[in-house]
Amino acid sequence: MEVGRPSGQVHEVVLGSQRVALPVVPVSPDLAIALLVVPDHGVRFLERAGRDLAAAIAPRRPQLVAGTATLGVPVAIELTRALGLDDYLVLQKTRKTTLADALTQPLRSITTAGQQSLMLDRVRAAGLAGTRVVLVDDVVSTGGSMLAALKLLREAGADVVAVGALLTEADAWHEALGEDAALVHALGSIPLFTREGSTWVPVPTAAP
Repeated sequence: MEVGRPSGQVHEVVLGSQRVALPVVPVSPDLAIALLVVPDHGVRFLERAGRDLAAAIAPRRPQLVAGTATLGVPVAIELTRALGLDDYLVLQKTRKTTLADALTQPLRSITTAGQQSLMLDRVRAAGLAGTRVVLVDDVVSTGGSMLAALKLLREAGADVVAVGALLTEADAWHEALGEDAALVHALGSIPLFTREGSTWVPVPTAAP
């Protein structure tokens, strides 16, 4: 089984009001994930997911949606639309000229090798004080990206009232986020997978 290539197995998951089949992809010789690549599922899928997520998050009365680059951005756009808002914020992972003086937090991701950074433009940061923000991403896995994003937004004075995701993965994010795990609203959950012979089987999770 080659790392980074679909194994031929799929994992079906309920995602809000939808059901999707995700390819099981090895990320190491003994560990695999059910890979959600948001653009692969089309515009209607994400529009419906945005409405499902908005139904769960609207009671928190957010004023702004913040999404993490890259795959959190389409989720942020659809959630913004579904909430009837007209502005969203992108937390960047690629340093650009305009981000030379950005607020920065280090992060690691299960799907990306090496150390990354999450950045918030200081121009946008200046207007966040007291703003009720919902933070979104496609999948919350280790919790590393969400933790870095929460620190950035709070450093700018934002009031993070909810964390939204299409899916949560396994249970490491519970410990990583601590008390902030209670803010998470997800449309579904997926396990990690371990290899048994030529088959990938779900790893049991302890988190509720």
